[in-house]
Amino acid sequence: MSITMAAPGTAPGIDYTSLAAEPAWMSLKGAATELQGLQAKDGSVPDAADHARAKELIGTVTASITELAPHFPHDADYLRLAVADFTKWADAGLGVPDFLDSLLAFAPAAHRVNGLGHLVVFPMYTQNGSTSRLVEAVLVEVIWPEFIGELEAGSYSNKLFVPLRFIDFTPGYDSNSAVLFPESVAVRETPSFTWGAIFQDREAARFRRVVREAAAVTRLDLPADAVELLDNQALTQETFVMWDLIHDRTHMRGDLPFDPFMIKQRMPYFLYSLEELRCDLTAYRESVAVEKDEKASPEARRHAKLVQYAVIFDRIFRFAITGSRVRNYDGLGGQLLFAWLHQHHVLHWTDTKLTIDWDDVPDMVIALGHAIEELYWHSIDRPKLAHWLAAYELVSGTLTPNPASTWAKGPDALPLTAPLREITDQVMDDEFPLSMFYEALNKKMRGVIESTSGITGSSAA
Repeated sequence: MSITMAAPGTAPGIDYTSLAAEPAWMSLKGAATELQGLQAKDGSVPDAADHARAKELIGTVTASITELAPHFPHDADYLRLAVADFTKWADAGLGVPDFLDSLLAFAPAAHRVNGLGHLVVFPMYTQNGSTSRLVEAVLVEVIWPEFIGELEAGSYSNKLFVPLRFIDFTPGYDSNSAVLFPESVAVRETPSFTWGAIFQDREAARFRRVVREAAAVTRLDLPADAVELLDNQALTQETFVMWDLIHDRTHMRGDLPFDPFMIKQRMPYFLYSLEELRCDLTAYRESVAVEKDEKASPEARRHAKLVQYAVIFDRIFRFAITGSRVRNYDGLGGQLLFAWLHQHHVLHWTDTKLTIDWDDVPDMVIALGHAIEELYWHSIDRPKLAHWLAAYELVSGTLTPNPASTWAKGPDALPLTAPLREITDQVMDDEFPLSMFYEALNKKMRGVIESTSGITGSSAA
């Protein structure tokens, strides 16, 4: 394959999609997939009888990376160190792998150029895919349209955010996983993370399939621009780039509890629900502002309107009924948004038909965001347990708790003087069960939701 030089700020003249058919990639993918079958959960190859074959497979992986590397000059240091990390792992006896050196060299956020490709190979787990740190390989392209660059350079700076689309991948990504995070990689020590990637083509493709079916099931008449969103994969994935650009940066902005993301802390899952929903509602609110901003580019304003549809439809149709009923915090956020809109009379389920008063929706969505922000603003002056109780009051003021819930009986029913973990244990796995509407919708939608596992923009087109 020939490579042509590109102007500064643009992707080199490479058809990265065609690399999926290259013998070097197919050899790498095959070797990594076979190697996964020899690895334990921590990434090691524990059976000495498998070591000879594992080393042969690693040799194929490193030879393939070396052959493919010229197509990715922007990742030259990373790919060179990946080969070195694989070699050190094999030479050291195939214990728990350590890819810190190559991970530190991989800097996709430094090359956010539309259409630029990356070859990514690490022992890592894949969120909503494999929980084991197996050797995974992905071919990807960056999605970075001009209007996103304008937004990011202005009010929505997010230097860590990397939007991607799949070209090809190993089995860990033939799943519901739509992220590539450095913290998933097997390393000897935890570094400072400088990027986080989201596969916008997968998010867009499953959104289109699920919402199209949900609209048919509920007999919802969609606005013309929402129909266009469901009909156009490229338009939808760019819309999701804008949504996630704003969502991702929101986690550390605003009047927040000390640690709003609650990393490595065990807390009631409804707190995670409120945090994720707060970030989505912020993306919605900011999109309303961009849509009305006459100084914004036409493309930014167009996509801002579409982000509003995406937040509503993904939350109420997909999030609410996707996954198990065990501490499903994203599902709870979807339920909360639906019930809030219904109880504020802008969403209606009448005569077995769903209708939405679109002109009134923005004020009601923004009001829910303000209610969560008010909760957060008060939190800095409250003990942790008092914040938990206030958060529960906010959620249960709209959603009906499980009749068997101890939390629903009020603070006097809880062991308030016990360690916080015991109070957390009183939260039921399904503290806020599905409503009758969602129970019925779930039965009709289960098949189409399950069908989106492993979907990509190409497979959905």
